[in-house]
Amino acid sequence: MTRRQLLPLVALILLSAIASYLLQNTRPLGRNAAESASAARILEDQGSPETVRGNGNLTVVMFTDYQCSACRKADPALRRAVARDGNVRVVYKDWPILGERSERAATVALAAHRQGIYPSVHRQLMKSPSLDDTALRNAVEGAGGDWEQVEADLLTHGPAIANQLAANRLDAFALVLQGTPSYLIGPLLVEGALTEREFLRAFEQARSDT
Repeated sequence: MTRRQLLPLVALILLSAIASYLLQNTRPLGRNAAESASAARILEDQGSPETVRGNGNLTVVMFTDYQCSACRKADPALRRAVARDGNVRVVYKDWPILGERSERAATVALAAHRQGIYPSVHRQLMKSPSLDDTALRNAVEGAGGDWEQVEADLLTHGPAIANQLAANRLDAFALVLQGTPSYLIGPLLVEGALTEREFLRAFEQARSDT
């Protein structure tokens, strides 16, 4: 193939790549749930663990499972996007759908919330190669918590923690979520993992839809 014959092919490949990039970076993310009473109620949740950056003028409710590989991939991307935005409130909704280890990890994380260390425990569990009791203890102690206190709180407050997980499950069903990770970003409902750039786009889209 001569250079003259090759040039149109290269141009076509470049145009296809540009079109794909533009489509990927301009397509709407998720669906608008502004008319959903359930979404409005969930955004106002004050009983779940949360972190707030700046004035927190945008709320992100995240439904996750510690054994979910997509959740693990998206978790640091969300943290980076929140840090770059600077004004986001994140509400954590443990939704353990992948079995007993997921359930155990979620109950430990919520017990650790009583020591005020849930966000740090959550981060460590999201990158832990294991979720056995040694890993759970390491996550709690790595966050500056007391493992014996967690065990005591699991005994004392076990029913309340179970009720919170049940409420999270009902919230997921109310939003008709298909699995984890899922995010209610203001009025925007997004299912599946996002990149940092996509989270930032979703924040912008959610604010414009409010």
